[in-house]
Amino acid sequence: MIAPDDLLLLDTNVLIHLIRGKAAGVRIREELELVERSERPVISVVTVGEVRALALKLGWGDGKRAALNELIRQLVIVGIDSDEVLTRYAEIDHYSEKVAKPARPFGQNDTWIAACASAYGAHLITTDRDFDHLTPRFIERTGVDGRTGEILS
Repeated sequence: MIAPDDLLLLDTNVLIHLIRGKAAGVRIREELELVERSERPVISVVTVGEVRALALKLGWGDGKRAALNELIRQLVIVGIDSDEVLTRYAEIDHYSEKVAKPARPFGQNDTWIAACASAYGAHLITTDRDFDHLTPRFIERTGVDGRTGEILS
């Protein structure tokens, strides 16, 4: 359950839905009260690179890329160069490959995003299940239905 004063870290796929502005993105914005929150949601610097790369790969036009840049400006970007994030990255990478049963191959970008959420004590918002094995050991995660924007957990 997300409390009104929880710090939220948005996964890359959530940004994609917000930019597209379709039903799922609108519902995510409204359900999570992204604009009304006392603390602005955060994103990892890794998400900035990942979403800009996706925009190029998907051939987004100038208008959509401008909307993306405006959304990024409205959020707080957290870095990956603190000792706490670097330590969490190592722990999450090790856990995913050596401890989790079954072992979970975990993308490097997702490992960095999870490390940021863990280090900053942020509640991760995502539309995929890739982070499930890290909950609650490293992160608090809330799933969102990518088709409807419904908050799942």
